[in-house]
Amino acid sequence: MSFQKRLASGEFVVLAEMNTPKGVDISQLITNARRIKGRVDAVVVPDMDNGVMRMSALAGGVLMQQQGIEAVIHLYGRDRNRMALQGDVLAAHVLGIQNLVVVHSEPMANGDHRDAKTVDDLDEVGLIEAIQSLQQGKDLAGFDLEGAPEFITGCTLSAYADGAQMAAELEHAEKKIRAGARFVVTPPVFDVDRFGDFLGPAKALGVPVIATIFLIKSVGIARYMALNEPGAHISEALIQRIRKASDRETECLKIAGETIAALKGKVAGVKIETHGWEHRLASILDYAGM
Repeated sequence: MSFQKRLASGEFVVLAEMNTPKGVDISQLITNARRIKGRVDAVVVPDMDNGVMRMSALAGGVLMQQQGIEAVIHLYGRDRNRMALQGDVLAAHVLGIQNLVVVHSEPMANGDHRDAKTVDDLDEVGLIEAIQSLQQGKDLAGFDLEGAPEFITGCTLSAYADGAQMAAELEHAEKKIRAGARFVVTPPVFDVDRFGDFLGPAKALGVPVIATIFLIKSVGIARYMALNEPGAHISEALIQRIRKASDRETECLKIAGETIAALKGKVAGVKIETHGWEHRLASILDYAGM
C-alpha cells in the first residue's frame, strides 16, 4: 500500500530520512536504503536543507524509486526561483515521485557555501499554492499545462520554546493547510508527555500529524541541544539516562525506538532522522517493535 493510501486510511506510517551524498558515490545511500526496504513506508530525501551542497533531492528520490522504495522529497524557496521550482515539481511527477514536503530552509550562513545568493522567490505558503496551481493545470503565470501532475503535499512545523511560539507555529500551519498541505510534520519529539500538550491543537488542524524522531547520538549532543535549542525540550533525566548507560550508543537507539512505540496510536506516523547514522535505522525499528 502506498504512503498516500496508508495515510488516508489512518494506518500508522513510518518514514526514514536519508540525505543524498556530497558527491556522486551513491553506494552508501543505496546500501542503507536496502537495509530498511519493506520496513518503512517511504524515504524522505532532504534537498540541501542545512545549507550543505549535496546531490539534489530529485535525484535522490529517483534513486529510491529505482530501489522499489517510495520517495518523499523536500522543496523550499531558498535556492530556486518560481520557474525552477515549478520545473522541478513537473519533473518529479514524470519521474514517479508523488510525495512532497514544503519545508523552511536553514540560512546560508549555517551552511558550507556562505557566499551563495539566497533566492526566496516563494515562501512556504506561496510554494504550496504553486504546487496546487500546477495540479489544477496552470502555472503561476496563468498558462495552461500539457497535462497536470498529482501529488500529496505536506508541510513542517518549526520547534517552539513556549506557548506563544507554539500558537504562532500552529497559526502558520493553518495558512499552509489552507494553501493545500495535506499533512504536517512536527519538530523532533523528546518528551512524549510534553508533546501531548501540542498534539491536541495540532490535530485540530484537521490533517494527519507525523512526529519527527531525532536520534540523539551522545550525551554531548543531548546537552548541547538542551542548552542551545530551547525548543527541543530535552530533559535532564533523559541526558542522565544516556550518561549512565553501559552502552551509550545502544541506549540512544533504544530511546528513539521507545519514542516511536510510545507515539503509535497517538499520531498518524513518524519520520526518523539519524543524520549520518542511517546504517542504524534498522536497529531503531527493532527497538520500536517494527
